Amino acid sequence: MTISLSDDVERIHYASKLLRRQITQPPSLIELARAVGINDHKLKVGFRQVFGTTVFGYLHEHRMERSRQLLESGDLSVTAAAEAVGFASRGHFAAAFRRKYGVNPGVYARERRA
Repeated sequence: MTISLSDDVERIHYASKLLRRQITQPPSLIELARAVGINDHKLKVGFRQVFGTTVFGYLHEHRMERSRQLLESGDLSVTAAAEAVGFASRGHFAAAFRRKYGVNPGVYARERRA
């Protein structure tokens, strides 16, 4: 199944915008599909076609990128950056950050501030 209608593509992009806006408490897949006016299957398939990843893979990537930016700015602690992007646990955040960037978030922040 490929999405070809421009309305569906616009809805997929709108869904990505909603995920970015609600980064700390994202909607479920069903809630997101309802919010943009398409069914959940079409949302899943369309998201993979448009962004090359799953809906929640996209959210995870956005969280990681945003947390990296926050740590680089030096304005937030690791814990605050984790909370700002929706991680309830500093430990889960640190593990995800290490998987993505290959370095502990505290070390990353210190290196960028030096």
